[in-house]
Amino acid sequence: MTEFTPTTVPSAARWCDRCGESVAAGAHPACEAARAWEPPRWCASCRRRMKVQVVPVGWSAVCVEHGERRG
Repeated sequence: MTEFTPTTVPSAARWCDRCGESVAAGAHPACEAARAWEPPRWCASCRRRMKVQVVPVGWSAVCVEHGERRG
């Protein structure tokens, strides 16, 4: 389980965790702004769509390959 805050992205990230596009393609200003309000939807390591659950006290996102992240 990895603790995640809206302003941190895993250092090995190759993919945007919000839109699923390559981070090497350039800046994602809309995704950066949305991270303050939304949980990640895509795994930043493998680009798989994650199972996301939002509850009143936070969220959890699960990648079948890389496990769970909470926020």
